Amino acid sequence: MRSHSITRSTAETDIEVSVQLDGTGRYDNQTGVGFFDHMLDQLARHSLIDLSVRAKGDLHVDDHHTVEDTGIAIGQALAGALGDKRGIVRYGSCLLPMDDALVRCALDLSARPYLIWNVAMPTAKIGTFDTELVREFFTALATHGGITLHIDMLHGINSHHIAEATFKSVARALRQAVETDPRKSDAVPSTKGAL
Repeated sequence: MRSHSITRSTAETDIEVSVQLDGTGRYDNQTGVGFFDHMLDQLARHSLIDLSVRAKGDLHVDDHHTVEDTGIAIGQALAGALGDKRGIVRYGSCLLPMDDALVRCALDLSARPYLIWNVAMPTAKIGTFDTELVREFFTALATHGGITLHIDMLHGINSHHIAEATFKSVARALRQAVETDPRKSDAVPSTKGAL
């Protein structure tokens, strides 16, 4: 069972995350930030990674700490569930259309965190949610999950569609990358022998 749980407590947030890589996309996410919960649900559903998040943050300040720290905890949980990464495909990519939005994601579960972000949100808010927090989430996820992550918006005029296409594109790429490679399930996918 490739699963892992993380508990992360700071002066700003208390977060519990559980992931199951060989899941069915079940989700139970409660962060107190409605739009963010919707995006986390998309991440789980389209990656087929079961995801449970419980986050209590200083929402009286703003949503920033809750979103960023949740990204940190999910990244750590993914890294823990992957272990030494023996047998995984390692790479994943997706070109995801959602109405006006078209987002491309390519990623490598390399243990070398790096984010390339070419996404321009046309509005500062989606409801009450700050659109700049989408990037903050993926920065934290890539950094703490050890993921080389490239995200490019090719088209888009609606911020909600762009954000959702971004989460779904990353989810579909993750789904590919965490799969067990049937031709090499006993080996770490690197000539170095370790990731």
